[in-house]
Amino acid sequence: MASVVYLCAFLSFILKISLCDIPKCKIQQTFPLSGLYRSGDIMIGGIFEVSTKAVLQESLIQSKPGQWKCEGFDISLFQTVQAMVFAIEEINKDDSLLPNITMGYSLYDNCMKLPVALSAAAALIGGLDENILDYYCTGLPPVLAIIGDPASTHSIAISRILSLFGIPLISYYATCPCLSNKQEYPSFFRTIPSDAFQVMAIRDILRHYGWTWVGVVASDDDYGQYAVKTFSEEIKNFACIAFSETIPKINENLKVSKIANTIRESSAKVIVVFSSGSDLISLVKEIIHQNITGKQWIASEAWSTSHVLITMDIFKVFGGTLGISIHKGEISGFLEFLYKVHPNFNPTNKLVQQFWETIFKCKFKDIVNGTDWSDSKLCTGTEDIKATATAYTDVTELRASYNIYKAVYAIAYALHNFISCDAENNSFMNKTCRITNVQPWQVLYYLKKVNFTTHMGDRVAFDENGDALAIYDIVNWQESINGTVKIKTVGLYDRSLPTGQEINLKENEIFWNFNNQKSPESVCSRSCPPGMRKATRKGQPVCCFDCIPCAAGEINSLECIKCTSEFWPNSGRNECVLKEIEFLSYEDSMGITLTTTALSGACLSIGVLAVFIHYRNTPVVKANNSELSFLLLVSLILCFLCALCFIGQPSHLTCMIRHVLFGISFVLSVSCILVKTIVVIMAFKSTLPGHNIMKWFGTSQQRGTVFFFTFIQSLICIIWLTIAPPIPAKNSKYQNSKIIFECDIGSIAGFACLMGYIGLLTCISFLLAFLARNLPDTFNEAKFITFSMLIFCAVWITFIPAYLSTPGKYTVAVEIFAILASSFGLLFSIFAPKCYIILIRPELNTKKALMGRGESKK
Repeated sequence: MASVVYLCAFLSFILKISLCDIPKCKIQQTFPLSGLYRSGDIMIGGIFEVSTKAVLQESLIQSKPGQWKCEGFDISLFQTVQAMVFAIEEINKDDSLLPNITMGYSLYDNCMKLPVALSAAAALIGGLDENILDYYCTGLPPVLAIIGDPASTHSIAISRILSLFGIPLISYYATCPCLSNKQEYPSFFRTIPSDAFQVMAIRDILRHYGWTWVGVVASDDDYGQYAVKTFSEEIKNFACIAFSETIPKINENLKVSKIANTIRESSAKVIVVFSSGSDLISLVKEIIHQNITGKQWIASEAWSTSHVLITMDIFKVFGGTLGISIHKGEISGFLEFLYKVHPNFNPTNKLVQQFWETIFKCKFKDIVNGTDWSDSKLCTGTEDIKATATAYTDVTELRASYNIYKAVYAIAYALHNFISCDAENNSFMNKTCRITNVQPWQVLYYLKKVNFTTHMGDRVAFDENGDALAIYDIVNWQESINGTVKIKTVGLYDRSLPTGQEINLKENEIFWNFNNQKSPESVCSRSCPPGMRKATRKGQPVCCFDCIPCAAGEINSLECIKCTSEFWPNSGRNECVLKEIEFLSYEDSMGITLTTTALSGACLSIGVLAVFIHYRNTPVVKANNSELSFLLLVSLILCFLCALCFIGQPSHLTCMIRHVLFGISFVLSVSCILVKTIVVIMAFKSTLPGHNIMKWFGTSQQRGTVFFFTFIQSLICIIWLTIAPPIPAKNSKYQNSKIIFECDIGSIAGFACLMGYIGLLTCISFLLAFLARNLPDTFNEAKFITFSMLIFCAVWITFIPAYLSTPGKYTVAVEIFAILASSFGLLFSIFAPKCYIILIRPELNTKKALMGRGESKK
C-alpha cells in the first residue's frame, strides 16, 4: 500500500513540473466589485455587507448580462470591514503569533445580493490575474480562508463552492442551523452561535414569563424559515403559535399590509420575529403607519441591535423590545484605528472612497474620466472623522465586529499551529510545515483544533460542527436620558450552564412598553381553576380552550373522570348513568306520521290496482300495457310497505330485510317503467311502414326483461348479505348523552352497488322517456314517465346531502321520507291521469276518443 502511495506522489510531482509553465485557466471576465486590498505573504479573503441595495443594470439580448450596481452605503456596516483590517494589522505587529509573516487581505462588498456574493467568492478563489496558474507552480493560492458571508443564504451557496477546494469559510453572522451539517458544508465555521441555540434562548424567555400564545414573523430566506421550523418544535410542549407570517424579500405593499393586519387583529400579545433589520424595515413602517401598539416584540439576533431600526419614531411602537443579541466584546485600540481611515484613491480600495463620500455627504472628482460633480459638495480628503458622531465610530456595542475580530484571530492561531507543528508527527504527506507551502485544506485541518482566549477573556473554539460556543446577551430597547434609543443588556444566556440556569435576567432593569410597566400576559386561555377542565375550541390550537365544570365531587382532581361508553353524567354531574337509547319507534310522533303515510300509500296503490283490474278491458288500461301496470302497482305497494321495516328497534332480521326489500322493490318498479318506455318507443316504430319490431319484444320478452333486471339486484343483495350484511349497532358519535340504535350497513361497497344500480336504471328510463315524450298520445305514456322519473331523481339527489347531514334517528326518517316521496311521485305521475279518465271522464275511455286525441296532436 505504501508503495502505491509513493508512486502516485511521484507521478503527481512529475506532472506538476511538466505543467508549471502552462497557464491552467484564463479569466474571461472580471466583476466590478467594491473592496479593500493589501498584499501580504499570506492572503485572507473577506465578503461583507456594506451596501444595502443592489440594482441590476439593463442589458441587450446581444450583449452579456448586466452587472449589479451597489447603492445605499451603510457606514455602520463599514465598521465590520474595518474590524477585519484592524485584526490583521494587529496580528502583523505581534511577533509572537506569526513571526516574520505578513498577512494580507482582499475583501469585497456583497451588496446584500447573492449574485454579487458569488462573484466576490469567485474573485477570491481565482484571483484577478489574467492567467491563473496551478497553485503548486505559483506557491500560495489567492486566499487561504475567507471571512464571511454574514447572510445564511449566501453562506450556504458560497460554502458549497469553497468546500470543493477545501477553503475554510468563517462566517461572523450566518446562523442557519443547516450550516452545522458537516456532510454538506465540511469547510464552514462560524464565530456566532447557530440559530438552534438562539431559538432555545427565546424558548426559555417565553417559558420564564409564561407566554404560551405567540405570533411568529420571519424573513423569506433560509435564516428565517429554518428558525421558524426549529422554534415550532421547541415550544410545542408548552406554547402555541397564533399565526406565522413570512416577510417577502421584494417589498410587496399588499403582502406587508396583510401581515400588519394579522398582527393587529391577533389576540397574541407577544410577537417573535426572525429577520434581518433590512428585511424587516418595510413591515416596521407599516406597523407604525397603522399604529399597532400593545405588542411585546421578541427580536432575533439579526435585528435586535440593528442601527437601521433604532430611531425614536420606531421606538414609540417597538420600545421595550426584548432581543437575543450576539455577545458583545471590547477591542482595545479599535476606535483610534477607525479615526485613521483615509481615502487613497486606489482602485482596489473603493470602499474607503465610498465611505468618505457617505459620511461627509460629498463627492470626489472622478479621476478616471474627469467628471466634475458640480451639483454636489466636493470632498477634499481633509475632512475630520473625529468631528462626526455616527454608528461607524460607536464602539460601545461591538458584536458583529467582535465576531470578525475573533474569526481573524482563529485563522492566525491555525496558521501559528501549522508553522509550529512537529515535522515528525504531523499528518501531511510532505512532512513540512513551512508557510510558503501552506494550502487551504491544511488551514482547515488546524482550524478544527483552534482553542484560545481573546484579550477580553472570551474563549474561542469550534465544536465538531464548526459552531462557536453558545452565549448570548439579552437586550432591551430603552430610551436614554438625552432622548435617543439605547440597546441595554439586561441578561445573559449561557448554554454551557446547567439545565434551568442558562438564562439570567435583571428584572428590575427591563423596560416594558406598557402603562403598568409590567410584563404583559400573552395566553390564549387562562389556566382552569380547580374543579374545571379544559375543553378545546374547534379549529383552534390546544392552547385555546374553554373551562367547563367537571362532575360534582371532583373539585380536587386534576382531571375529570370520564364515564364509560354506555354511561353519561347525570344532571347533577355527580354520577354516571346509563345513556338513553334512541331509535325511530312506532310510538314517536314522527314514527306514527311516517307509518300512517306509508300505509296510506300502500292502500292507495291497492285501490288503484283494484280500479285497473276492474277496468282491465277498457282502452286506457289496454293502451298502457295493463300487465306491466299491474306489476308496477304491486311493486309500489312493496315500496310503501318496505318503509315500515325502517321503523322500530333494529334487529338482525329487520336490518337485512329493510335494505333487501327496499332495493328489490324499487328495481322492480323502475324496471317496469323502463320496459313500459321501451314498449312505447317500439309501438310507435311499428306504426311506421316497414317496421314491425314489436314481434321481437312481446309479452314474454317484457316479463323476462323485468325479471332479469330484478334478478341482478337480487344477486347484489345476496352477495352483500353473504360478505358483510347490515347489523344493529350502537352509535354515540352524534350525541354524547344518547346512544343511537341504528343499522350499520356493513359493506359500503354493497350498499353503493345497490343504490348505484337503481340510479343506473332510473337514468336510462328518464333518458328514453325524455326522447319519446313527443310521440303521438295514442301510445305515448312517455311524458308521464319522464315527469315521474324527474321527481324520482330529484328526491334521491336531495336525499344524499340530507342523509349525510342529519344525525341520530332523523337519518332513518330522512331515508323513509325519500322512499315515500319517490313512491308517491311514481304513483301520482303515472296513474293519476289514467284514474282521472277511468273514474271521472269515462267518455274519454274509448278507442275513438284516444285515437282522436292522438290525431289532434299530429
